[in-house]
Amino acid sequence: MSAPAAPATLPPSDARLPTPPARRRALDWRIRFAALSLIWGFSFLLIKVGTHGFAPFQVTFGRLLSGAAVLAVAMAVRRERVPRSGRTWAHLFVAAFFLNALPFSLFAYAELTIPSTLAGICNATSPLWGMALSLVALSEDRPTRRRVAGLGLGFIGVLTVLGAWQGFSGLDATGTAMALLASLSYPVGWIYVRRTLAGTGSSTLALTGSQLFLGTMQLAVVVPLFTTAPDSFPLLPTLAVVALGALGTGLAVLLQYGLVEEVGPTTAQMVTYFIPVIATAAGVTLLGEQLSWNTPVGALVVLAGAALTRSRTRGSDGTSPSRHGRRTAQP
Repeated sequence: MSAPAAPATLPPSDARLPTPPARRRALDWRIRFAALSLIWGFSFLLIKVGTHGFAPFQVTFGRLLSGAAVLAVAMAVRRERVPRSGRTWAHLFVAAFFLNALPFSLFAYAELTIPSTLAGICNATSPLWGMALSLVALSEDRPTRRRVAGLGLGFIGVLTVLGAWQGFSGLDATGTAMALLASLSYPVGWIYVRRTLAGTGSSTLALTGSQLFLGTMQLAVVVPLFTTAPDSFPLLPTLAVVALGALGTGLAVLLQYGLVEEVGPTTAQMVTYFIPVIATAAGVTLLGEQLSWNTPVGALVVLAGAALTRSRTRGSDGTSPSRHGRRTAQP
């Protein structure tokens, strides 16, 4: 998550969206960067714990509800207005599906059968998917030797993580495929957002809060159709779901929003490279998940490939094209 990244809501890095004036922050940006890395890194552990007490769709609904509540409070404090255009709301509905409802649900279902460590590493493939898709869908993204090499390197890293030479033995194919599809869903959503929601006149916070609200409504329809009401609310899974939403989907968005304002999207998106490391450490130490040598080695190769795909030359206007780039994958 990836990112991720992860990971996800609207891309505050898009320079065409209105950016509020920078404010003096009480905490140094490095502290907030570390907090964001920890929050998103631990999200995969929280998903796993949440599925011990609730169905995956229920985990996603609780996550979106808690996250939307946090952003609603932030919008009220800052006196942000929700978008007024019906067309904007229609585009946000699609964005909520690809950036929230679908990937969050896929990760929750995936972690029924795969370790949280593997889910976190799959989330790190999101920049690779994004690079491949952007070459087709976005005319401003031109392939370079370095970026194509990064895509190939990332693919090798994925095969290493999965242990392809062993015939993928020991891995649940369905769960792994769901985690990879979740990572693919993020760049699909980012590309859609870049094409439809730039220049709406609303702030990134207002758009993001509205998007999470619509994602919550989508799950509110799905949950009663595919699950039954839980008989109880076990303490640990309930706390995990609330923390996943309030911290991993609500507070994390505000942290990243502030980081983009202060240090720019290029530095802020570096959080992507810490998420799988933290997710792996949390899964091994706190959940007792097994870790073979190929998992961390493959993860490092994936991250190296993702770094290459994000390397760009400066644009002719003197600005880095990454300001028009992708949002970190929220896990």
